[in-house]
Amino acid sequence: MSLNIYNTLVRQKEEFKPLVEGRVNMYVCGPTVYGHSHIGHAKSYVSFDIIVRYLRYLGYKTLYVQNITDVGHLTDDADEGEDKIAKQSKKDRVHPMQVVESYTRSYFEDMDALGVVRPDISPRATGHIIEQIEMARDLIKKGFAYEKNGSVYFNVAKFKEYGKLSRRPLEEMEAGARVEVNKEKRNPADFALWKKADAEHIMQWESPWGMGFPGWHLECSAMSMKYLGETFDIHGGGMENQFPHHECEIAQSECSTGKQFVKYWIHNNMVTVGGQKMGKSLGNVINLKDAFKKYTPLVVRFFILQSHYRSTLDFTNEALDGASKGYEKLLNTVRNVRNEIEKLGKSENQKNEDVPFLDLTGFKKAFLEAMDDDFNSPQAIGVLFDLNREVNTVLAGSKSNLKLLNEINGIYNELAGTVLGIIPDQLESAVAGGGENDLIQFIIELRAEARAQKLWVMSDKIRDGLKNLGIVIEDKKDGTTWRRE
Repeated sequence: MSLNIYNTLVRQKEEFKPLVEGRVNMYVCGPTVYGHSHIGHAKSYVSFDIIVRYLRYLGYKTLYVQNITDVGHLTDDADEGEDKIAKQSKKDRVHPMQVVESYTRSYFEDMDALGVVRPDISPRATGHIIEQIEMARDLIKKGFAYEKNGSVYFNVAKFKEYGKLSRRPLEEMEAGARVEVNKEKRNPADFALWKKADAEHIMQWESPWGMGFPGWHLECSAMSMKYLGETFDIHGGGMENQFPHHECEIAQSECSTGKQFVKYWIHNNMVTVGGQKMGKSLGNVINLKDAFKKYTPLVVRFFILQSHYRSTLDFTNEALDGASKGYEKLLNTVRNVRNEIEKLGKSENQKNEDVPFLDLTGFKKAFLEAMDDDFNSPQAIGVLFDLNREVNTVLAGSKSNLKLLNEINGIYNELAGTVLGIIPDQLESAVAGGGENDLIQFIIELRAEARAQKLWVMSDKIRDGLKNLGIVIEDKKDGTTWRRE
């Protein structure tokens, strides 16, 4: 089965065929760094992390670019309002670049904790002012943009395909834009490529039209094409960015180059909190640093991957608690496999007869079929739990085989580790309550002492007590293992 991707541009799944065989150029809209990252950022960047990981797993040489927006993103997400970073700098009473540096570091800190692979290139908008000015000049020269009072606007009427991504008719966009008409614009739906800066605006640059700063949409076009070319394979971002951000990117880019901008558009869905859309106005934004106080980052990652990237993710404590328990079941089996390998590796007498049959090839095939179907991580995780049940049966048997256990461990490392990024090398800190695992192990060791002293009543009492707590222990000739029910 070949990889199929849901392309927002055509509203259906398509077989993935890169522009250049064996290579993938991919751009994802990065954060506007004026605050700490929240669970919505985690949903987006974990989703695209899986896509990058899987493309590389399939053998594609993947160049991944994800920008940092450090100027030009206004508070209404279009052309009006205050620059989000400038607004935060006034609130904090620090320079805007202090805001940028502080929250950029915070962003990468949180993404590293979530196991998100860093982009190959993380360009900043302020580092590409020249490219943005040149693109705006080019669009004016070609008749697709115009200057008015120091600002430059793209004339959407000149691009007949405007709206092809979001499927919004131009008339509808113009009607929506008439709430507060900008008299500088020829059409209400026209969008800014360059904005004139007021005298007190800190972040501003010289341009052919006077002092100003770039429009948010122009930034992503200039940066993506600088590093990936005029046409590239994949552009990703949140579903809320289809319009106006990505729609405007397509218009200005294709009018500038005369070529298709992006072949495959991929959009992740939003996060809700208890069924409500997450938003600052509702006071229900959950920062990742706060979430990490209760749940370890890999539990949050596992929780995100239990929903498809195109599905809404509802964040509740109950859902996270359930994810934590499920994740611990997965990890506990991997832990027992590794412990068994360590025990058998130290044993001088290895017997390979009566090896239990386990169709690892079938599990791998099912996992890859799920991932080939538009990166279906929930289904892929389901395959891992099916594998878990079979592996637990093997572990509970009277005989284990080192070769088989190494193959099982390799499958977990390959599929759950390399592809999904949920199995770390060290398991102890992967779930909340690592100390709880140590306590369980300590109790099992106490029970082992009781058994050695033939205190069978005490031994059974410990076993039954753990079972009542959802901990199943299994005695074998070479030791005792445990797992959660």
